[in-house]
Amino acid sequence: MKIDRIRLYSVPPRWLFLAIDTDQGITGWGEPIVEGRTETMVAAVNELAEYIIDRDPRQINDIWQLLYQGGFYRGGPVLMSALSGIDQALWDIKGKALDQPVFELLGGKCREKMAMYSWIGGDEAENAIEEIEHRLESGDRVFKLNVAGRLDRLHSTKTIDNVVAYFSAIRHKFGNSIDFGIDFHGRVSLTMASILLRELECVHPLFVEEPVLPEHSDCLSGLSQRTSIPLATGERLYSRFDCRNILASGGVSVLQPDPSHAGGITETLKIAAMASAYGVSIAPHCPLGPIALASCLTIGFVSHNAVIQESSLQIHYNADHSPLSYISNQSDFTIKGGFMEPLGNPGLGVEIDEKAVVEASRMAPRWKNPIWRQTDGAIAEW
Repeated sequence: MKIDRIRLYSVPPRWLFLAIDTDQGITGWGEPIVEGRTETMVAAVNELAEYIIDRDPRQINDIWQLLYQGGFYRGGPVLMSALSGIDQALWDIKGKALDQPVFELLGGKCREKMAMYSWIGGDEAENAIEEIEHRLESGDRVFKLNVAGRLDRLHSTKTIDNVVAYFSAIRHKFGNSIDFGIDFHGRVSLTMASILLRELECVHPLFVEEPVLPEHSDCLSGLSQRTSIPLATGERLYSRFDCRNILASGGVSVLQPDPSHAGGITETLKIAAMASAYGVSIAPHCPLGPIALASCLTIGFVSHNAVIQESSLQIHYNADHSPLSYISNQSDFTIKGGFMEPLGNPGLGVEIDEKAVVEASRMAPRWKNPIWRQTDGAIAEW
């Protein structure tokens, strides 16, 4: 079997799908994307493609090392995301060629169903309680919400009080019938992170995600010693090497590598195993499309320390474009009682509707993340 060609499709709302075709008629799919940098990713994937055309796609480990080590420069969001999408597609091909789900090729399931959580609201949600009530009707019980919108480097007393009041109202309304994580999204300055963590302990969040920017990850250990809230991070870490020092220094309870950014299934499994050695759980990051979600589920079903899975179903980033709109086996992605069962089809378990993908690619927007400014006009974290 040989790789014939690589096809790329930019699709709404902000995703990039990769198809790797083989000379035996098997196509594998991946998602290599840095959101807001689609053209950059297309160029990166096409450059890497030159190394793998006419290669046997089943030689995943060798191809991974070739693409990682073959260039003098390595790592970072662009190269690792390009490698991630290729790796996902190669695993998809291998599973299809052997007529097995990828999780079976990785040793089989260690759980029968995966706990899921859903997003509530956007950057500055005003109707979180109503949204949660609606989601409860479909069986959801675990949620994640952004901490707030634009934040200054020093929060006013009013800002802190408003954030605490917002989450206190949710906890008061639902008590312990739900759990929720709070995503700081790197928006909270290092100066204010410990203050907000202390003030939010009263609402008992399941975790706080990205309490500080990845540039300040060396401070996580100190933050964790000053709060009872479990800390989570990892969506902007791109390899096991990025994760190594964070795990060794302590402070992280939940690691959130993204298989579309952190070297695909091959590398994320190594990150999960390394996290397990430090007693750290994983909850793969996934605000992306159906191929990325299938890759996350594959990892979760074979990793004993996986605790919960994010998905972009009903997420505010893609309110008008569900990931299910690009697949023909939508029923396999049903969440029942807060859990999703393994995708049993060969490969990653995703049946891509190529007609829908090609059609959507004709109207793909050039999505860019918002640019925010602080009260004084300085650039703020989004």
